[in-house]
Amino acid sequence: MAQMRAFRDAVGDWASGGPGGPAGDWAVRLGVRTAVLLEGLSDLAAVETLVARQGRDLAAEGVCVVPMGGAMSVGRHAGLLGPPGLGLRLAGLCDERERGFFDRGFARARVPRRNVFVCAADLEDELIRALGTARVEEIVRGEGDLRAWHTFLHQPAHRDRPREAQLRRFLGTRKGRKIRYGRLLVEALGPGQVPSPLDALLSSL
Repeated sequence: MAQMRAFRDAVGDWASGGPGGPAGDWAVRLGVRTAVLLEGLSDLAAVETLVARQGRDLAAEGVCVVPMGGAMSVGRHAGLLGPPGLGLRLAGLCDERERGFFDRGFARARVPRRNVFVCAADLEDELIRALGTARVEEIVRGEGDLRAWHTFLHQPAHRDRPREAQLRRFLGTRKGRKIRYGRLLVEALGPGQVPSPLDALLSSL
């Protein structure tokens, strides 16, 4: 795990303009064959939690999950890691509104667009709909966030929105909350509740 993090860090440095040699060296040393491109850390938390629940070891399978810090970085990462760069197989998970960035980035890197798995709004929305709002509110209560949730609900800007939209916005109102709940919501999924984009992504690896 630590070595795969080192590869991921080397990729981040490379994408920011640093040398590519360390990333290439780590890829060879670890036998990396596939890179999964994600928008950010909350997506990473959800994917890693589901992988652990399934008893899989992606590092042993030669798969590295790479959070890019935003969808606009996908063209750069796809070029570095895909056929024009290290020659890895690529897959990606993105929000519907960011699909254009992924489609264009993958096309420029000569990667099939079918390797991009798209959430209807975003992954939090997919998880909230899979679990149902009542179950998500139970998790919020169990985490000691009930007071913050009730305060949020009384804000005029959010008061009349659908419950799913309220919960989705609430998860993004405090730094680190989306990451924490990304893990918690995945841990709460029952049989048959894994959102289809996430399920399809992991099935493709």
